[in-house]
Amino acid sequence: MNELQRNDPCWCGSGKKYKKCHYAFDERLKLYESQGILVPSHEILKTPAQIEKIRESAKINISILDYIGEHIKAGISTQEIDWWVADLTKKAGAVAAPLNYGGFPKSVCTSINEQVCHGIPSEEIVLKDGDIINVDVSTILDGYYSDSSRMFCIGEVSREKKRLVEVAKECVEKGLAQVKPWGYLGDMSQAVYEHAHANGYSVVREIGGHGVGLEFHEDPWVGYIQRAGTGMLLVPGMIFTIEPMINMGSYEIYTDEEDDWTVYTEDGLPSAQWEIMVLVTEDGSEVLCY
Repeated sequence: MNELQRNDPCWCGSGKKYKKCHYAFDERLKLYESQGILVPSHEILKTPAQIEKIRESAKINISILDYIGEHIKAGISTQEIDWWVADLTKKAGAVAAPLNYGGFPKSVCTSINEQVCHGIPSEEIVLKDGDIINVDVSTILDGYYSDSSRMFCIGEVSREKKRLVEVAKECVEKGLAQVKPWGYLGDMSQAVYEHAHANGYSVVREIGGHGVGLEFHEDPWVGYIQRAGTGMLLVPGMIFTIEPMINMGSYEIYTDEEDDWTVYTEDGLPSAQWEIMVLVTEDGSEVLCY
């Protein structure tokens, strides 16, 4: 932890003296750390001013997904979704975070059926009746990041696929219910894992959620196989995504060798994912982006 003198300005940017602001908070973190518990650094925690900026970014992200929900249908190519996102983001004065991130060629990820994540939009990929698709939107506004995704059922979807989509959303809700200050990331993780398996599904292990706000991907990494009472301490000011990828069959996955991005289920069975961005507050949590 950073060492400040009691009369120094607090690291959170409040303008208050450290002793009147986050001194007791930091002492509590040090106590947890002395017990061998993983605690977040100040760099992970967002200040009130930063949180407000992140909220503004999230408003744009939410509005883009709302628009997609109103217009997505059979016969639409995934490239058209990319065009929507690029246009709406530009009109909002923002930037699409995925575009050119690590070489990703589009403004949004569109993952259909057995595609787990990172699907690349294409004019050749046309949505058809019975498809399920995850649309993952990420926005940068004035240097502040937001990130969320939703599942969409196209036309008449089979009962099995529809149930998978529903349970994937329930997994996020079960995990969110466990996000509380001075709890653990593992509390959320176990809730997600148990609900998925209780319904006969598996949870992808290699890919998870992440901190977000000042960068696209920050610490902590958020997995879904940790046990309750383990993992990083949940502390007010932390922002991270809950985005478990729930597979109908095995949790095993692979990445397309040709595009080096699209992730598929190993067994070819469908996968579903919802993503929300969560702030740990003094008395619980707040969903900033969905």
